Amino acid sequence: MYLRKVEGPRAVTLPDGRILTRADLPSPDTERWVASRKARLLLAITVGLVSRDYAIETYGLSEEELQSWERLARRHGPEGLRVTTIQKYRQP
Repeated sequence: MYLRKVEGPRAVTLPDGRILTRADLPSPDTERWVASRKARLLLAITVGLVSRDYAIETYGLSEEELQSWERLARRHGPEGLRVTTIQKYRQP
């Protein structure tokens, strides 16, 4: 069996006992970013499964987009990552 060489760990154990692997991440050709995919990618970055640079390069994100996801998740939780409710959380 051949495993492709990757930087960083292949799997991490979360504080609640769950295991997050690279296979759990969204596909690199993801175009439709639903809240659950955003949350999973942010979690992977937070626990050190992937780096910010890897996420930006692999998924074609901008630094500003990733920062806005982090800010919304920090302020409003997973609900803040939903596009349909983003207007509710924006400041006038």
